[in-house]
Amino acid sequence: MVGQASAPVDGRPVDRRGGAPLSGGRLAVSRLTLTDFRNYRDARLDCDARPVVLTGPNGAGKTNLLEALSFLAPGRGLRRAVLSDVTRRAAAGRPQPSAWAVACRLVTPTGEVAIGTGLDPDSLEGTGRRLVRIDGRTQRGQAVLGRHVAVIWLTPQMDRLFSEGAGGRRRFLDRMVFSLHGDHAGHLAAYEQAMRQRTRLLKDQRLGMQPADDAWLAALEDVMAANGAAIAAARRDLVERLQLAAPSDEAPFPPARLAVDGSLEDGLAGQPALAVEEAFRRRLADNRSVDAAVGAASEGPHRSDLAVWHAAKDLPAHLSSTGEQKALLIGLVLANARVLAAERGFPPLLLLDEVAAHLDSRRRDALYEAVLGLGCQAWLTGTEAALFRGLGGAVRHLAVEDAHIRDSETTRDI
Repeated sequence: MVGQASAPVDGRPVDRRGGAPLSGGRLAVSRLTLTDFRNYRDARLDCDARPVVLTGPNGAGKTNLLEALSFLAPGRGLRRAVLSDVTRRAAAGRPQPSAWAVACRLVTPTGEVAIGTGLDPDSLEGTGRRLVRIDGRTQRGQAVLGRHVAVIWLTPQMDRLFSEGAGGRRRFLDRMVFSLHGDHAGHLAAYEQAMRQRTRLLKDQRLGMQPADDAWLAALEDVMAANGAAIAAARRDLVERLQLAAPSDEAPFPPARLAVDGSLEDGLAGQPALAVEEAFRRRLADNRSVDAAVGAASEGPHRSDLAVWHAAKDLPAHLSSTGEQKALLIGLVLANARVLAAERGFPPLLLLDEVAAHLDSRRRDALYEAVLGLGCQAWLTGTEAALFRGLGGAVRHLAVEDAHIRDSETTRDI
C-alpha cells in the first residue's frame, strides 16, 4: 500500500516516504475507505498529514474523493446530492443494489476517531437517509460530526455565489458556521422541521382538512423562535470573526466587508437574544393567515442573505470582475480557516476543487503559501500536474484515472 503509515516514531506514525507526522495537534485523515461511492467500487487510501494533490483527466474520480470527505460534515456534501444518487452505478446506469459508505480514520487534537457515514441500507428506495457512526456507535443525527471534524470546501460551482440567489450564500455561510458552532446544524435541523410542520398544519387548516389547533401552532413557533434566534446569533458571530481575520491589504486576495441581511440578525444588533426570540415568536403568531395564504413562512433565518462587498473598492461583490469575485471567495475561505484554527486550536480540512486552474501565477503561489502556512491537510484537484509543481514534496501528489489512485512518482495502484 503506497503511503501506508509505518511503525511509529516517538509514538507518531509517519509516511514511509518521509511525509509529515500524524500529530495529535492537527486534524488529518489517516485513512479513507469508500464502498460503492460514485465511480469507486471500493478504495482505500492511507495518508500522512501533508496536503494531498489529486491530478488526472476529467471524470476520473478526483472530485468524488473530495465529495466523500465533504460527508464528514453535516449536510448533503459539496454537490448537495440526493443521497440515493451517490451510489455507484452498474454498467446499464442503474444504482447497485447496495448502499454507499464512507469510512474515515481521523487524527484529531484529542486523539484518533473513526467516522463512518453512508446511505441507510433500509432506505434504498427513494431519496434515502444518511447514517452516521462515531467509533462504531450509531448517532442520532449528523450534528455530532461538527464536534470532531471541521471541513471547508471550494468548488467551481461556487464561482457564481455572489451573482446567484440568496440560498447558495446562506448555505455557504452556514457551512462555515458548522465548524465554529457545533450545535448550529442541530438548530438548523430543528428550525426547518418545525417550519415544515407549521406550514403543513396551516395549509390543512386553510383547506378545512384539519380543525384549528392554536396550541400546536404555538408549540411549533416556540421551536422556530428559539432555534431561529440561535441560528442568527451564530451567523453574526462568525461574520464578526471573519472581519477580524480578513487581510489588511488588497493583494493577492482582497478583504471583503460582510453583513448578514435578515430580520433576526438585524434585531440582534441592538437587542439581547431573548428579546429577539420573543419578538420573532409574536410575529410568527401574527403572520399565520399570511403564511397560510402563501404556503410558507414569510419571515425567519431561512430568508437571510450574506452580503459581501469588495472592501477596497466599496463595491458589491456581484459587481466586481470575475477574477475579483474568485479572489474574494478564496479570501473568505482562508479567513474562515484562520478563524477555526484560532478558535479550535487546529485548522480545518480544506477541500479545493479545480481552484488553481483559474488563478494567475501570482494568486496561485499566494494560495499555496497560505495553505502551507495554515498547516492544514488540504486536498486539491486539477487536470494538470504542472499547476502544482511549485508545491514539491510539501504535499503528496496522487494521480487518479478511472477510479484508480496511485502515487504520481510511482506506478503502483493504491
